[in-house]
Amino acid sequence: MAEVKWIKLDVSIPDNKKVKRIRKMPDGNNIILFWVFLLSRAGESNQKGGLFFTENVPYTEEDLAADFDFSNEFVRFAIMTLEKYKMIELYDDIIFIKNWDEYQQMDKLEKIKEQNRIRQTKYKEKQKLLANSNVAVTSPVTQGNATDIELDIDKENNISASSNKNSIESDFNKLWELYPNKKGKKDAFNHYKRAIKNGITNKQIQDGIVSYKKDLAKNDWMKPAMGSTWFNKERWDDDYESYQPADTTGQSSSIPYLDEKGVYE
Repeated sequence: MAEVKWIKLDVSIPDNKKVKRIRKMPDGNNIILFWVFLLSRAGESNQKGGLFFTENVPYTEEDLAADFDFSNEFVRFAIMTLEKYKMIELYDDIIFIKNWDEYQQMDKLEKIKEQNRIRQTKYKEKQKLLANSNVAVTSPVTQGNATDIELDIDKENNISASSNKNSIESDFNKLWELYPNKKGKKDAFNHYKRAIKNGITNKQIQDGIVSYKKDLAKNDWMKPAMGSTWFNKERWDDDYESYQPADTTGQSSSIPYLDEKGVYE
C-alpha cells in the first residue's frame, strides 16, 4: 500500500450536528474517537476511503477491536451508529469512509500511490537486469535485511581492523624483544603506534635500536633508557657515532649485542 503520513480533518468537527448528537449517546465520545481512528486507517490504506488490513484484505470487526483496543461489542455498535448517521458505508462487508474524496486531497494521495507503483516497477526491472547479469539476488533490500547487510559490512570492517591491530602488535613485539630495557612497554607501544601513523617505518626503528645497542656496548658506563622513554623521544633518529676508547691490549674488541637478523630486512 502507498504510504500516507497525514489526513485532513475539518476544524469544525466539534460543531458538526452529527458529532454532537453521537457524543450525547452512551459511549458517544468513544464512538467519535473510533471514527477518527477509522479516518486514520483509511488514510493509511490509501484506497479511496476503504479500510484494508493489507492491500487486498479488508479490516474485520475483530481486527478493529484488536487494533483500537475496544471490545468486539463496542466496535459492532460503533459501526452501526456511524453507518446510521452516514459517516461510513459498507460495501461487501468492506468499510468505507463516507465522502472521503470530498474531504481528502485525492490528487495528492493518488500521486503518492503512483510514485510507489513506479518505484516498484523500477525495482523489479533492476532485479531482472541483475539476474541477467548473473548477479545473485535473494531478496529486496528492505529495512529489515538492510540491517543484516550493514551488520555484515561492519563485521568485515571489524575483522580488517582486528587483523591490522594484530599486525601492529606483532611488529612492535619484535622490536620490543630487540630493545635492551623492557620497562614501560604499554607507553612504548602507544608511542610506537603514533610514530607508525606519522609515517615512521619499522625498519627505521629497528636500525635505531641496533645503533643504540652498539653505542651502549661501546660505552659501558651508559645505561639503556626505559623503553617508554626511548620510543617517546623517537631516539631512533639520534646520532649514535660515540667516542670509543683505544684498544690497549692490541686485540680487537668484541661488541656483544642481541642478534637482529631476520627481524626487518
